[in-house]
Parts: sequence; C-alpha cells; structure tokens
Amino acid sequence: QVQPVESGGGLVEAGGSLTLSCVASGNIDPPGTTNTVTWYRQAPGKQREFVASITRALGTTTNYANSVKGRFTISRDDAKNTVYLQMNSLKPEDTADYYCRWGTKLYPPGYWGQGTQVTVSS
Repeated sequence: QVQPVESGGGLVEAGGSLTLSCVASGNIDPPGTTNTVTWYRQAPGKQREFVASITRALGTTTNYANSVKGRFTISRDDAKNTVYLQMNSLKPEDTADYYCRWGTKLYPPGYWGQGTQVTVSS
C-alpha cells in the first residue's frame, strides 16, 4: 500500500495562491515505473471532482479540469515522492477539500489521502 498525505491548504483571499503537496510513503513504485497521481476536490454538498493528474511514463503527461486550466499547475518530484498542485488566481468556487490519489503499478486507481481544506474568501 501507499499512504499519501496532503498539506498546504488554508484560507486565502480571491486572487491569491496556494501550493498543495502530496507526500507518499509505503510501497512506492521506483522511478521508471508508470504511475498516475491525481488531485480531486470536493466542495460542501457536491460530489468529488477531478482537478488535475500527472502521469509518469516515458515522459510526463498532465491533464487538467477545464475549470482550473491556466490557473493550476501539477508537478512532481520523484526524489521526494511528492506531487504538488500550484494554485494561482484562486476563486471562491475553488473552495473545497482537496484530495490526492496516488496510483501504483499494482493498483492503478490509487490510494486516497485524507485531504486538505482550501477556503477562498471573496
């Protein structure tokens, strides 16, 4: 198993920035193994939704939800077993609990972290 732990959430004014981190421990695939790490978010009263993903294969591929494209950037540091989500130009509608899901070769869907809360004030 892999245990992802998210951090970096907090309260920020609209237009501000935050960087979330997802640090994984446990049975992490070695460099060169294909895996995907995905950020999701869940706002109060809403379903959990996809935010961004990063896939390590022959190269690195990223994908973003339309709602965050151009404002959020996902990146990874394999030496630190960490995936980041840089969030710029934050809007009140970005307010949610943000979750990291860390995929592995044996379990591609991935393991969930406990989440970190982001609140954007208007």
